[in-house]
Amino acid sequence: MANHKSEIKRAKQNINRNLRNRSTKTRIKTAIKAVRNSVSNSALENSAQELNEAKSIIARAAQKGVIHPRNASRRISRLTKLINRASQA
Repeated sequence: MANHKSEIKRAKQNINRNLRNRSTKTRIKTAIKAVRNSVSNSALENSAQELNEAKSIIARAAQKGVIHPRNASRRISRLTKLINRASQA
């Protein structure tokens, strides 16, 4: 347990950030699942729209520091590759 005033404040800040980051990470996971489900259901028109929404959510999370920018780039790249492969097949 925190003993100093600054440690107590830091612990409170960490709790608040944890809650905020958790909701953002959940939104990311949900968006990625939506893209993957639309690709597996062969709904390519819908999957392109889902991809744009997912890109926006992931990029916003990286901008706010919830995830690392390279992590965001990697996730977006993998989803884009998935859509492109599905549209070629």
